Amino acid sequence: MSQKFDYFVILAAMRTGSNLLEANLNALDGVTSHGEAFNPHFIGRLKTEELLGISIEQRDQNPTDLLDAIREAPFGLNGFRFFDGHDPRVLEPVLSDPRCAKIILTRNPLDSFISLQIARETKQWQLKNVKRRREARIEFKVIEFQKYLDQQQNFQLLLLHHLQDSGQTPFYIAYDDLNRLESLNGLAEWLGVAGRLTELDDTLKPQNPEATQSKVTNPDQLERDLSQVDRFNLYRTPNFEPQRGPAVANYVAAPNTPLMYLPVRGGVEAQVSQWLADLDGVDMDALITNQNRKQARRWMISHPGHRKFTVLRHPLARAHSVFCSKILSTGPGSYLKIRNMLRNRFKIPIPGQLRKDNYPIDQHLEAFSAFLQFLRQNLAGQTPVRVDGMWCSQAQVLEGMVSFALPDVILREEELASALPNLARSLGHETPLVPTITDPDSPYTLGEIYDEALETLAADAYQRDYMQFGFGAWKPVKGAE
Repeated sequence: MSQKFDYFVILAAMRTGSNLLEANLNALDGVTSHGEAFNPHFIGRLKTEELLGISIEQRDQNPTDLLDAIREAPFGLNGFRFFDGHDPRVLEPVLSDPRCAKIILTRNPLDSFISLQIARETKQWQLKNVKRRREARIEFKVIEFQKYLDQQQNFQLLLLHHLQDSGQTPFYIAYDDLNRLESLNGLAEWLGVAGRLTELDDTLKPQNPEATQSKVTNPDQLERDLSQVDRFNLYRTPNFEPQRGPAVANYVAAPNTPLMYLPVRGGVEAQVSQWLADLDGVDMDALITNQNRKQARRWMISHPGHRKFTVLRHPLARAHSVFCSKILSTGPGSYLKIRNMLRNRFKIPIPGQLRKDNYPIDQHLEAFSAFLQFLRQNLAGQTPVRVDGMWCSQAQVLEGMVSFALPDVILREEELASALPNLARSLGHETPLVPTITDPDSPYTLGEIYDEALETLAADAYQRDYMQFGFGAWKPVKGAE
């Protein structure tokens, strides 16, 4: 029995060589791999009714029974193969168990995709006798390949992050390594078993050894289409922001209308909250807020048919509003410590005390431009200043929200004058009030200093928001400026 691990799992995809890897593992003294133990359509191998005394029905009712049987099986180290699409109830306990050895098998995704398409066409999934080989060429479809690629990348990221989070190290082996005796014996060493291979298992034969272009009916199209596939995710927007919670205490519900507002800080919280109060004809302090998760769930359950909404604001307008109210201002609610750091360490040209005669508009433009450059560094994790909820990306706020509650309506600031009354009408209000548009910033409005350079700085700082929500060039909201 291995002293390092109690059992193992081969984490792979179809057509990556998992049968060949399993055959070589089973050739090691003291190692047994039991096939696709948690395939929803069979147990272990095709036409098998049970595995280690566990029937398919028993496994489907309680998969941990079979997992325990594999872990406790006699005669050495036992394991199984697991593909994305097998019983998902098994994956979390297996990945979380440090006594389970994780072997991650990979292959060039284009090769595995084409091999999978050919196997589906020929109905031949293994080849032991070359004379019985069935040949076929398939039409390459880039949309299907992109879906396949996304699925495989997502599965690999899930494995990577779970093992990173739990501090575990898997054994990575590639399809091409299955022909290296040294790699397989290195795997045996890592597993902690005494057995070693003296030769490779040659029972299984490669089914499609030809060049990729010869396996498809449209090789020229394949070459053109692949040039459009972002195989390395080059166009992703990196995210170095800290994760945010759902901030349930900030949610605001109307006392009578089944309507809940999930605010994005730095936006239009005060105006929307006032509209909610006006909608029900109550004072602001009558709104339901400062709830914990249990109380918020109770509200949702007790208000069937409720609507939850949030409001996005153009990143440039949001950043300017935050700069004026939290950094430039020294009044109640301002961030005085961060203000002093931005003045002294980041040299943002704002006065120690703001007066009407010591802060001209050209200085405001310079100071706000410097603040946008600070935000780009801050959101990239390059400053000692916290990423505050007032200026973090709105995409990150929404990701935090959905960990608790999904807003079923996402509105934009510029559409509130019509969208909020329409939302109220859907909940029974015949003549709802039109909300008051955002008050202009002080001492200068964004419209007074706006230029393309500011837009570029904002887009650099908030790449995710511009990409995720399709923000274009800022335009003043009617009635605000």
